[in-house]
Amino acid sequence: MKAELATMIGSLRPARADLKSDVVAGLTFAVVNVPQAMAHALLAAVNPVLGIYTLMVAVPVGAIFTSSVYMNVSTTSALSVAAGAALAEIPDVQRAAALAVLVLLVGVIQLLAGLFRLGFIVRFVSNAVMTGFLNGIAVLIILGQLGELTGYQSRFSNSVARALDLALRLDRVDIPTTIIGLMTLGLIVLVLQTRWRRFAFILAIAAATVLLMVLGLPLFAATLNWQAVRTVGDISAIPRTLPDLALPSPQLLFSLLLPAFSVAIIGLIQGAGVSQGYPNPDGKYPNVSRDFFGQGAANLAASFVSGVPAGGSISGTALLLSAGARSRWANILAGLFVAVIVVVAAPLAELVPMPALAALLIVAGYQGLRIEAAQTIWRTGNVPATVMGLTFLATLFIPLQYAVLVGVAFSIVLYVAQQANQVVVTEWVLKPEGFPVEQPAPSVLPSRHLTVLQVYGSLFFAAAKNLEEMLPAVENTTRAAVILTLRGRTEIGSTFVTVLRRYNQTLHAHEGNLFLAGVDEAVHNQLAKTGLLKEIGEANVFPATPQLGEALNTAIDAANAWLDNQ
Repeated sequence: MKAELATMIGSLRPARADLKSDVVAGLTFAVVNVPQAMAHALLAAVNPVLGIYTLMVAVPVGAIFTSSVYMNVSTTSALSVAAGAALAEIPDVQRAAALAVLVLLVGVIQLLAGLFRLGFIVRFVSNAVMTGFLNGIAVLIILGQLGELTGYQSRFSNSVARALDLALRLDRVDIPTTIIGLMTLGLIVLVLQTRWRRFAFILAIAAATVLLMVLGLPLFAATLNWQAVRTVGDISAIPRTLPDLALPSPQLLFSLLLPAFSVAIIGLIQGAGVSQGYPNPDGKYPNVSRDFFGQGAANLAASFVSGVPAGGSISGTALLLSAGARSRWANILAGLFVAVIVVVAAPLAELVPMPALAALLIVAGYQGLRIEAAQTIWRTGNVPATVMGLTFLATLFIPLQYAVLVGVAFSIVLYVAQQANQVVVTEWVLKPEGFPVEQPAPSVLPSRHLTVLQVYGSLFFAAAKNLEEMLPAVENTTRAAVILTLRGRTEIGSTFVTVLRRYNQTLHAHEGNLFLAGVDEAVHNQLAKTGLLKEIGEANVFPATPQLGEALNTAIDAANAWLDNQ
């Protein structure tokens, strides 16, 4: 840890040669992401200014503590939607306080994950689960903004239901709101096709704001009710000062613990994608666990300004790099530039039309769709495709804080079922002139004959039960010798021990004998502790050796000698 701290402190020294590039990259990020941060706060159903406060604090703090030099820790659509879902039952007057508690818990969970070096936990969330979840999030973002885009606020809470309700009530849409929203949407799409695509969001938001100001003049008032178009200022005034520090209320800690765990996992997985996708300047990939710690520190800091959850942002990281970022100072400066924008341009931010922010989020939602990844998973096999589909549906129709956990549960259950059905038992037929020939295991053991069995697949409890049904029957056999090869098995469960014990007892009842070949030392100890080694006989168990086939050949000699004596 001391070495890591020394490395971190050393990397914070700004290099004069990099500073100009980092200033440009940081300023670019601040200008582009202020409207996005406001939109992300809306996804969490809180004051848009809280998204800006998050950028001011989380981005520089994350830059200081992460292992990744380039990782941008900021607001993301997935985290904001998950936070909004977690706070859905909280009354509006208490939501900001509840958000602070949620973000505090997320920060603590991520800090602990980093301190205990739990970077490996992301392996338990499969690509199929995450693809289904992120695609579900993207669809929810698109559907969830249709009301703000059109001015029709449905009475339903579920985004899918609200979209269907809108489709049935198109006569209720507000024409001026829809015009501003569609104009912004079209402008974003057009600018994205040009060399100015990096500034597509900010240019479209600025154009929509100016257009609404012009159309709101008395000259145009007689045409349509442009005053009905909601702006950010209609939701809440943006303070002209930097955020005050606020202590999160501890009263909601326990009720928000499970949602915080889900939000933390989402953030860590997204951050791990950045860690593994963007190597540091020295060519080495960042330490995932320390990136966990950095994201936790960022959220902990954000909670004291009532910010929304922050996490490793792939789009933010890509933007900084494309703008010329050279060091972690690009992120630190980005946070400082956001603070300047808040102090200087707060009155302008209040004039931003809400349908324009909705259009921005719809484009962001579309960009978040992982269509190619979904196609790859769909072609891979039934199990990953099923896991992806179930997670996608769970994301659409159940609270988001549970959707990832449900997806992981689906993944585990289907994986276990798949592994249990992939156990195969084959027979190795010995040939004096060369290598053994592999063929399907016999259904019944031949009497007074040596049968060598090879087992493929997992031997956990469910698979062990299937294995028992696949072993050749003994009932109509006498004096059969069976060698079961276990090379490569470093552990056997209690269910497999029970299966071996029963098979050994059945063989003995029919005057047969069981031999085990290629037994690992750990497996040998398990056999001894369970008493099975004594039942099979120490002389019938042959430990694995570095030389391939040596244990099996020794077992074959012993089995043939036993048969000769019968």
